[in-house]
Amino acid sequence: MHTKLAAEIEAILAEGQDMTVATLLPDGAPHATTVSYASDGQRIYFGCSPSSRKADNLARDDRVALTITLPYRDWSEIRGLSVMGRARRVESGSAADAVALLFAQKFSEIAQYVSGAGGDIALFEVTPSTIAVLDYRRGFGHVTHTQPDASPGLAPAGFVPGPPTEGGDV
Repeated sequence: MHTKLAAEIEAILAEGQDMTVATLLPDGAPHATTVSYASDGQRIYFGCSPSSRKADNLARDDRVALTITLPYRDWSEIRGLSVMGRARRVESGSAADAVALLFAQKFSEIAQYVSGAGGDIALFEVTPSTIAVLDYRRGFGHVTHTQPDASPGLAPAGFVPGPPTEGGDV
């Protein structure tokens, strides 16, 4: 991925606070909810109740779609991401503690919910396979499509990244 585009994606992830995450119901219908998230580079993390519909859906089918939109005053400022990928549960221990720290650094008010990441919250890591960067500052509906670098843990096995493409559809 181009360094400038990667930096733009990471800046949007750092600035945003909430995202819509869509999972698949047992019948294949989409189920979308809003969650707060934390990120580390292009790794995206969110939490939910272990008994939630999201957690049940992800235990059965790990495919997700995410959208993040930054606050804006008028349409010429709209910026955000549309992401397709897979989510895996972060197991308790040092990995969960590291994710809890990311949340605590971003949202001091929710640190009580993620500290230790015990049985009260299920933490998930999203591995993006496709990322669309929406940036109306470059024109109405401007989107740049890209795929993450083939860094360990970011791209699916056998994935070969391609060049970014620009267009109008997310």
